[in-house]
Amino acid sequence: MEDLIKKIKSRLHLRPEAEEFLYSISKEKTLSKGEVLIRQGQTVKKTFFVTSGCLRSYCIDKNGKEHTLLFAIKDWWISDYIAIHTDELSTLTVECLTESKVIEFNAKELDGIHARFPEFESYQRHNLERHVVSLHKRILNQLQLSAAERYDLFLKQYPDIEQHTRNFHIASYLGITQQSLSRIRVEKVKK
Repeated sequence: MEDLIKKIKSRLHLRPEAEEFLYSISKEKTLSKGEVLIRQGQTVKKTFFVTSGCLRSYCIDKNGKEHTLLFAIKDWWISDYIAIHTDELSTLTVECLTESKVIEFNAKELDGIHARFPEFESYQRHNLERHVVSLHKRILNQLQLSAAERYDLFLKQYPDIEQHTRNFHIASYLGITQQSLSRIRVEKVKK
């Protein structure tokens, strides 16, 4: 929890009572590789801040194909925000790719922090803006860049992730087949 508190304090003055409130609505958890935090089709009430490890969110389409939406590493948040904010059932599964440590929050309680501590509004708005920018960049990259260029950007964004994840996770994140990923890697070695 100290990492999250430190991160928050780097952006705003955190009153002791606000810090106490964060501790009161959170649980630190150590999770095993393969553990599932959210399953597609369930109600979602939790959001998670990653303090170590690697998690991913993905969906399975009607043909049974997996599509990786996000990898979450240290200092990233992960959940199914569509399910949380629309009260629909989850369209995503969130699983641990490695042993991981997270801070679990009830999403509604965390969202209510603004009413008690208005200074959090700017912090949360900043996080939301970063998230929207990240999603927009991802969409634009999928539309405008070649698979090889997307792979290069992926390696910059997640420099050590290949040791923690399977090829089909990376390929599904990039929107390509595992065979295409293998070809891209062979070409990179040749250069």
